[in-house]
Amino acid sequence: MMHLSRMCEDFIIWSSKEFDYIDLGDDFTTGSSIMPQKKNPDACELVRGKVGRVYGNLVAILTVMKGLPLSYNRDMQEDKEPLFDTVDTVTSSLELITEMINSVKFNKDKIGASLKGGFMTATDVADYLARKGMPFRSAHEVTGKIVAYAEKKSAELDGLALDEYKKFSKLFDRDIFKSITLEGSVNSRNSYGGTSGKNVTKMIKENKREISKW
Repeated sequence: MMHLSRMCEDFIIWSSKEFDYIDLGDDFTTGSSIMPQKKNPDACELVRGKVGRVYGNLVAILTVMKGLPLSYNRDMQEDKEPLFDTVDTVTSSLELITEMINSVKFNKDKIGASLKGGFMTATDVADYLARKGMPFRSAHEVTGKIVAYAEKKSAELDGLALDEYKKFSKLFDRDIFKSITLEGSVNSRNSYGGTSGKNVTKMIKENKREISKW
């Protein structure tokens, strides 16, 4: 339920006009009583709220159990109501969020535009230098200087020329520009659980296999 709550919070933020990353299906939202253009993310807010109920059930059981000796006591009949309520709440929340996720439409253009600023791939510059043999501590320092230089020029990392990179280290070559693309950054994380497309696809397949065993 904690994970569902955090995911719902992300969806609520992403669906706001300030972000506009996603559009939730009409079946999982309601209109505002005063603002006709507004879509309230009801499903997400309700599931997020249910977490307090489940946490309360856990605390109720722990409070009953905390003063009991290590054997059965009649007090423990009090565990049934919070346990059954929690099972029902978790099950219905999972079913609701599963259906809601299937309704989500992603605004890829808006998401992509928001990723272009803020030196998002600065860590990839440091990783690039580390792969070339520079100690990461030094690579981190060099990258910081490059970012400061780019800020003074009001430029992003992909807006610098190769000869500008070489001012900071001779290890830079033309392949730096592949490393600092968003695709290059994401796909460079190839370790288990990493963000590369191959890894994500692999994890989806593995989890589907696990689910099919239940």
